[in-house]
Amino acid sequence: MKKLNLQNIDRTFWGLFIALIIVAIIALFSASSTLVYMHHSALGPIGQQMFFIVLGIIAAFLIQYVPTYWVRFGGYILLGISTLLVFSTMIPGNPMVVSINGAARWVRIAGITFQPSELAKLSLIIVVADQLARIHSEEDKKKYFYRTLIISGIVMLPIMASNLSTAVLIGLIVFFLWILARIPWKYTLSVIGIAVLVLGLGYAIVEFAFVRPHREMHGPFKRATTWVARIDRHFADDGKDKYTLTDENIQEVYASVAIARGGATPFGVFPGNSKERDYLPLAFADYIFAIIVEESGFIGAFALIFLYLAVLFRACNVSSRYSDMPAMLMTMGLALMITCQALISMLVAVGLGPVTGQPLPLISRGGTSVLITSIYFGIIMGVSREQIQLRERVNETIEESLDDAPIVTLE
Repeated sequence: MKKLNLQNIDRTFWGLFIALIIVAIIALFSASSTLVYMHHSALGPIGQQMFFIVLGIIAAFLIQYVPTYWVRFGGYILLGISTLLVFSTMIPGNPMVVSINGAARWVRIAGITFQPSELAKLSLIIVVADQLARIHSEEDKKKYFYRTLIISGIVMLPIMASNLSTAVLIGLIVFFLWILARIPWKYTLSVIGIAVLVLGLGYAIVEFAFVRPHREMHGPFKRATTWVARIDRHFADDGKDKYTLTDENIQEVYASVAIARGGATPFGVFPGNSKERDYLPLAFADYIFAIIVEESGFIGAFALIFLYLAVLFRACNVSSRYSDMPAMLMTMGLALMITCQALISMLVAVGLGPVTGQPLPLISRGGTSVLITSIYFGIIMGVSREQIQLRERVNETIEESLDDAPIVTLE
């Protein structure tokens, strides 16, 4: 029990974590009306998500006491397992793979369905941070840059086949870690240039060879037509046709209506009074931020944005005072993943970006997402706890040295 000393926990991080959990619970009851109607009971869908939220809190609490060197070691094992699982989603006819809404992102093992890409995101950040922390010279920068590039590419390739936005998000976080590790710009910018070129070329091929001729695409990248269609729809200037309800734009249209209702007053229509939750498909998932804006107005929206940004700022504060480079990079990578994913999800919900399918961390419904995000928090709070313990030991050593110092008197 001495190891579970509550005096060393990071109360600021726990406050942010609990605040997001409270928002998640309120949003869950507000946005799950369609699920309750489908199941004819609130106990099923809401009770299941509440179970994962409680499980996430327990996981975060316990993981904060796991030494960071064990976290780094476990990251390599988890990366190997999650990479194999992600590649398995590309195998046609794989009985473990579950397709939802045309996307083969889920794997079912022993009756449990989860997204292996969520595990891959977590483990890749840990491994890349650990590799970049081994840089001690200019020559090491080149060596570990290419090593992390290859590792990231192997993990991102199968993820890209079913979820391009997640692959791009992972690439963005790895890019930030390169910057923090002071990788030369000539390496990082060259990768960005090649990535933009490849994505642009791929967009042109899919657009002119499949989307415009209305041809069906097959193979592991068959969802590329969906991505291109979403981008085309977002940037198209259709005039009044833009607001004509279709199967393709139903989420964007009802999300816009929800945000417009919430923006009518600073505090929205108040929790529980949403109307668009009954019409917005998957209001409890990708577009839950639209329901939050509808019910809490721009005051609630800015408050939620502040919470996510506060997570990043707190991580910066913890990392700036910690001498352990692997732990510092790991903390920043995980905090950046939480914040960037949240901002992308919010931008999509308010119509400032094409549909990506990125959930709002901790708040969107989904057991895998809630658990993995809670583990993010647990690892970050573990690094902070170690930093607090280290500072206490240093202070104790200084005090003991002062007590043992001889007393000198001047006559």
